[in-house]
Amino acid sequence: MSKLPPITLEQPEDFAVVESLIDQAFGPGRYAKSAERLREGNSHLAGVSVVAREGGAIVGCARMWPVKVGDRPAVLLGPFAVADEQRNKGLGLALVQAACKAAADAGHALVILVGDAKFFARAKFEPVDPKAVFFPGPVDMRRVLTLALKPGAADGLGGAVTRP
Repeated sequence: MSKLPPITLEQPEDFAVVESLIDQAFGPGRYAKSAERLREGNSHLAGVSVVAREGGAIVGCARMWPVKVGDRPAVLLGPFAVADEQRNKGLGLALVQAACKAAADAGHALVILVGDAKFFARAKFEPVDPKAVFFPGPVDMRRVLTLALKPGAADGLGGAVTRP
């Protein structure tokens, strides 16, 4: 396995490049996703969103957004993207783990996302009770996962996932 590029916090000047990388990875279809409703009119948390740089170029990113699950504050992970030439090298998982660590270091207690359970299980994400949590719009509840950054943060989790 090759050495991964360094991962640092996203900076304001990275915004356009990160948006372009996400657009390349997901295309316009990303705007139809239920999780996108939580990002509209919201601002990503630059202090916990991360980028990977190789030779000065951004080759990966993972963004975090403030949300609430019921009355509980949380952060929404996503999207995260990796440049084509960096795929299948472990960078995606490293970005997810770095963003979650940054969120924990910043005092956040809970991360929620919509994604592949098998992939995110490697970062210790677990499924939610599909009858307890509701997203704005249709979502495959088998793909709704959480990571408690503080003990008990996901216990009894329930309610609508909304912007703060």
